[in-house]
Amino acid sequence: MLNRLKLTALRDQLDSLIDEAGRRELTIREALALFCEREIARRDQRRIDMGFGLARFPFVRDLAGFDFAAQPSLDKAQIREIASGRFIANGEAVLFLGPPGVGKTHLAVAIVAGYSVLFSPATTLVAQLAKAHADGRLEERLLHYAKPKLLIVDELGYLPFEPDAAHLFFQLVSRRYEKGAMLVTSNRAVGEWGSVFGDPVVATAILDRLLHHSHVVTIRGDSYRLREKRRSGLLQKPAAAPQPTTA
Repeated sequence: MLNRLKLTALRDQLDSLIDEAGRRELTIREALALFCEREIARRDQRRIDMGFGLARFPFVRDLAGFDFAAQPSLDKAQIREIASGRFIANGEAVLFLGPPGVGKTHLAVAIVAGYSVLFSPATTLVAQLAKAHADGRLEERLLHYAKPKLLIVDELGYLPFEPDAAHLFFQLVSRRYEKGAMLVTSNRAVGEWGSVFGDPVVATAILDRLLHHSHVVTIRGDSYRLREKRRSGLLQKPAAAPQPTTA
């Protein structure tokens, strides 16, 4: 009967759950609640695992594992508000800006668990758009990137775009504008995006849409990776500049 009802968690844990209910001297009503809670927990975890697989995240992270103390510039309340997912429901944009290694990608992955998400490095996304355009399949590829509730574009700005690629990215942003949420991580301030896209006019058009309904989070701090290297003695902190002497 549990198989027919597809209550797989209850089926797999039935003996241990009955034993637990007996040890705790639960009433029938309380035992039923316990069984339902375990089944729901299994389904929620399965949904999250499936979402991570479809999203193609580079790793699994959560907010509990983020070291807010190491990044005092972050407003924890703002991050938790973003993590509520309201920006996804409203089709808004989130920009995580800051130098390499400060946790931008960690936050991007951690705050969206459980939603329909597609994750792509900026260079991969642009290369796929350019190839689809050359093959006459641009509309098909734009639909692919427009489908998920949230599109995460990671590491925008580490490498400059070709001018044609910038126009293709603009088409994608326009396709998702006010319809599908976007989350972009970048090591460049928005004022520098003109050089990233190779065309200040296109960059302005992209930012006009991204910033219209947006949450911009700027992270100022040291790289986690470099901090660990310094702790192990592999790197030394930069020496302070010598002070000028007076005659």
